[in-house]
Parts: sequence; structure tokens; C-alpha cells
Amino acid sequence: MAQRRSLDIPHGAPVLAISFLACVATGLELSINNHLADFPLSTKPGLSVSLSCLVHNSSQAEQLLWYRGDGQVSLKEGNKVNISNICVYPVNESDNGVSFTCRLARDKSVQVSVTLDVKFPPQLSGEETLHIEEEKDVTLTCNSKSNPQGRVTWYKDNNNLTLQQGHHQLYQTSEVFQLSIKKVQQSDNGTYTCVVEYLLEKKTKNFHLIVEEKKPVFPLEALIAGVVVVALTVFFGIVARRDKIFKVW
Repeated sequence: MAQRRSLDIPHGAPVLAISFLACVATGLELSINNHLADFPLSTKPGLSVSLSCLVHNSSQAEQLLWYRGDGQVSLKEGNKVNISNICVYPVNESDNGVSFTCRLARDKSVQVSVTLDVKFPPQLSGEETLHIEEEKDVTLTCNSKSNPQGRVTWYKDNNNLTLQQGHHQLYQTSEVFQLSIKKVQQSDNGTYTCVVEYLLEKKTKNFHLIVEEKKPVFPLEALIAGVVVVALTVFFGIVARRDKIFKVW
């Protein structure tokens, strides 16, 4: 009778185990300064703003990225995993409306943003003197840039300026407010004041407009005609006296 033989597996032989860890960002969230959704942050020029991005609902190390607008912010090692901090200093006017976004490196659709709302008054003061000749155009420019945008009014000699159609023209952007005067006259002489009402304060700038009498201009055509007449007179005079000149010689 044939004997059965069994194959013994040595004790402690290695057994291959395969495991798979799914990296799915489902349920994972980011926050900036404890805000899980996008939000505005009010500040002022000269101050500093600290922003802290934190990973929520993750059991593994998550790398974070910061963006200022569309540009990526450079981060130091040790400031990228699970929590990341950046500081904006000093805040200035150009930071107004700029968004800072924190994103998950392995899934950039997971993100949260903060938009800076920089409050600043218009930089408006002093005075300016303009000399302008009659019949010419002049433009007075008032720097009215502020946040929130102020209300601008023009005055002449401390009275509300009465706009005349075809003579006065106003132009306004988010940064300047201009008053144009077409073909100035002596009656336009005076002090024009730009007043910007910003929150509970007013900023002003004075423009002293001095209209000078129109200088007489000798017509170019008449000047050319005069030169031609003189030249022809001299030429014909020489021709007429040519024979006499030759006889003398």
C-alpha cells in the first residue's frame, strides 16, 4: 500500500499580503481662519493679515497649497502639511479685491478662499494753479479712488458748479473724477473745488483756474505771402537794373 506523503510548510514562512489604500478626498474640507466657505475679510492699509488653512476630516497627512490670485505662494518646509499659515504685510491699497486661496495638493477642487476688502480714504488734498489761454480746453483731475467709493461734487468759488451743456463735461472711473471745460472764457476764471464725501469725512482739492487773454497769432499764410512778395520784388528789381550794373563794370 502506497504511503501518503504530506508537504509540510515550514513554520514562519512569509505570506504575501496585498493591501490597497484608497485616497479619496470625499468628506474632506479646508478652512481659513475657521471659515469653511469663501468669505471677505475687512482690513486697512499698513496692517497685517494672518491666514491659517486647516485640513478637516482626514486621517492622513495632506499637503496644502496657497495662491494669491492665480499665482502660487512659495511656502517653507514644515508649513505645508495639514495646517499652513501665511501673512500679508503690510496690507496696501492694491490688495483690495485680491483673493487668497488654500487648496489640497492632491485634489485642487478642494479649496477655500478669502477676499481682502481693504478700506481706504481718497488721497486728496492741496491745491493746483492752472494758467490757460482763452478758447482752449482744460481738464481738472480729482483723485477720488477710495473703498468704499465716495461721492464727488464740484464747486466753483464755494458754490455748487452749474454745468453748462457743451461747455462742461464730467468723466468718472473708480480712480478719478474729471471736470473738462471746453473753450474756456474769462467767465471761467475762479477756484474749482473737488469734494469727495467718504463715510463721515470729506476730502477736498482746489484748482485755481486763471484764464489768460488770447494771444494774437500772425497768420502763417500771410507770413508766407509777405516773404514771397519781398523775394519777388527784390528779384525783379535786380533784373530791371541788370543792364545798368553791367555797364558800370
